[in-house]
Amino acid sequence: MKPEVKSYTAEVGGRTITFETVKLAHQAGGAVTVQLEDAMVFCAATMSKNARPVNFLPMSVNYEERMYAGGKIPGSFFRREGRPHTDAILTSRLTDRPLRPLFPEGMRNDIQVLIYSLSADDNPLDILAINSASAAVSISNIPWDGPVGAVRIGRIGEEFIVNPTYAQLEESDLDLRLAGTKEAILMVEAGADEVPEDVMAKALELGHESIQPIIAAISTMAAEIGKEKDEPIIDKADEALAQKVYDFASADLTELISKPLDKDTFYGSIDDLKAKTVEAMLAEDEDLPTSDIKEAFGAAEKKIIRERMLSAGVRIDGRGPKDVRPIWCEVDTSPRAHGSAIFTRGETQALSVATLGTLRDSQMLDGLNPKKEARYMHHYNFPPFCTGETKMLRGTSRREVGHGALAERALLPVIPSKEEFPYTIRVVSEIMASNGSSSMASVCGSTMSLMDTGVPIKAPVSGVAMGLVTDGERYHILSDILGTEDHLGDMDFKVTGTTKGITALQMDIKISGLSTELMTEALEQSHEARMHIMDEMMKTIKTPRPEMKNHVPRVTAIKIPVSKIGAIIGPGGKMIREIQEETGARLDIEDDGTVFIAAADGEAEAAARARVEDLTESAEEGRIYTGRVVRVVNFGAFVEILPGKDGLVHISQLDTQRIESVESVAQVGDEITVMVTQVSPDGKIRLSRKAVLEGWSLEEAKANDQPRGGGRR
Repeated sequence: MKPEVKSYTAEVGGRTITFETVKLAHQAGGAVTVQLEDAMVFCAATMSKNARPVNFLPMSVNYEERMYAGGKIPGSFFRREGRPHTDAILTSRLTDRPLRPLFPEGMRNDIQVLIYSLSADDNPLDILAINSASAAVSISNIPWDGPVGAVRIGRIGEEFIVNPTYAQLEESDLDLRLAGTKEAILMVEAGADEVPEDVMAKALELGHESIQPIIAAISTMAAEIGKEKDEPIIDKADEALAQKVYDFASADLTELISKPLDKDTFYGSIDDLKAKTVEAMLAEDEDLPTSDIKEAFGAAEKKIIRERMLSAGVRIDGRGPKDVRPIWCEVDTSPRAHGSAIFTRGETQALSVATLGTLRDSQMLDGLNPKKEARYMHHYNFPPFCTGETKMLRGTSRREVGHGALAERALLPVIPSKEEFPYTIRVVSEIMASNGSSSMASVCGSTMSLMDTGVPIKAPVSGVAMGLVTDGERYHILSDILGTEDHLGDMDFKVTGTTKGITALQMDIKISGLSTELMTEALEQSHEARMHIMDEMMKTIKTPRPEMKNHVPRVTAIKIPVSKIGAIIGPGGKMIREIQEETGARLDIEDDGTVFIAAADGEAEAAARARVEDLTESAEEGRIYTGRVVRVVNFGAFVEILPGKDGLVHISQLDTQRIESVESVAQVGDEITVMVTQVSPDGKIRLSRKAVLEGWSLEEAKANDQPRGGGRR
């Protein structure tokens, strides 16, 4: 028997979002579909009955893009969906981030959230994915302090747009994705075209306002048909043990954090003190679980470090809240790379290397997003040695994909168009050392590597990671956070931009939300930090190099009439193959008549360009050419003045004196100099040798070119 479908709606940005449940996946903890126009996603959320023996919330969120949603068959060899591509991974991360802070602290039940795309149109699916997960968890038996709502904010001109389509995003200078609760913001992800901080603050306010109808709809849904929440299995700390460990270690911890230490010394000292504490606790009670003692020590460490920052505004490395760590930079690190740079901030270091290729090297995208290729790519690698560790190498992690995408989004607004710079660009950031803010070091290093390459970026981009420590009443916003401050703090807020404005944002928090006022303050403080970092970068390289290195491939673009494309290609591609074989260059021709010429050096590029220009040049009236006689008839000679283009020199125009036969002046194979006196609408060209001999102007040549009789070509 078909169940009765339950539907709930929310009006957002003048359009209706519909939540439906009961129809699908009735054995899941909670399952919904969410639809906006013809875009639709499905989500199922389920929790295990048993806990896992771990010290974190074991939740997995997976968004799986199904190609049938867009009426497509996958392009893989097996013709089925394989490993998730970048967009799917990023959507999974985007969905996870606002959900995670709202689960009960210490919860250890496995939670699995699976999302499928069911239908795709011109509306992005990532926002629907977040809302579907919120709804599915809200109506399930899973304990959770939600719901959350999510929207996207764009801006065309001065007008903000809520949940813009892909077409609108093409015109927008802002792509802001925001999720939050009724009271506060939980997650922000944004790309922007140098948008000022005050405009971004307004977008954040609008975003938080716009999620309220979604939250209301999900709340009503949960109240009317939601399941009773299960009791979570909580890993509760032993309060007595926690106090005992705190009393034992607090004095040593306080003394330790009062000394500005490097990362290795700090963590080494922490490990020694932890081992000392474990030994002391076990001496009193050998039955105590070692893991419980270590967890209690971690809680004591967190409490003491946070209290010092809140009360004195002093961080573990001795800096104040607004201070940025010392910076040093270097460019041209790799002799054979097209461009390279080292950016070091404190104990975090990124080596960024840029490579240029032809437009054929752009990445082909096979997904539901209408974007089909990427000519700028940024890849981020985080090897174990950068934190002094050894780990199994298991391929690119979700974190690496996410940080690479953030750096790519940060720099994309300043990348020149393919018309301005006809290259495919790839930048790889190798994190060589990490003590916080490695993604922002990647942005800074990549900016410098692009300038070292000679890429004419519109403006340099710098980035900084902002942190937060708060107890609900007191707070400090922290500029350029350390790894420990990220781990023990309440926020990781990454901001990138130029001197004009913001190019990217990303925010993760561990508390129940942030007010727009606090986020605005963080944006203002980040601007000051970014400008300081920018000044340090400019001491090494201020502008893109005017010339690329000799070993960098040369790619140029020229525009030809669309009608001339056939002349370049030739019958069966004969002409383009001939040009490529003779010059060593590679030609790519687009439908609009743009010809991209790629060559290993300037000489090959110049030779290929000359051939293309010769083949596409049009005869110009009044211009003098030296051509070759290709055919002789009784009324004149046909002279090839351009490749594949010839015109008629009438017998009357071959000499200053009357001649009896054409052959007396011009024979096949002879080179003669002529003036173009007429180009007819149908492309026929009339030439005059007499005009050149007499030194006539075009007007004089036209007046004296009045043959008596003659034939047809």
